[in-house]
Amino acid sequence: MPQFLYPLLLLACPIGMGLMMWFMTRGGLHASRRGNSIDSPVVHSELHELRKEVAELRAAQKDTRETL
Repeated sequence: MPQFLYPLLLLACPIGMGLMMWFMTRGGLHASRRGNSIDSPVVHSELHELRKEVAELRAAQKDTRETL
């Protein structure tokens, strides 16, 4: 194998990983432009439901600790 191919083989993985990260980041930016923003009403309602569920679980955990 020619000597100039060895450095290319060593750099293939880091360069490939960098390109994949760049493409994934660009894809994430486009997804947020499609309406999946954090300010949407769906996100707010889901966040409210999750906070309510966390409060219920904490209350149940507190009750369990008090009975022990």
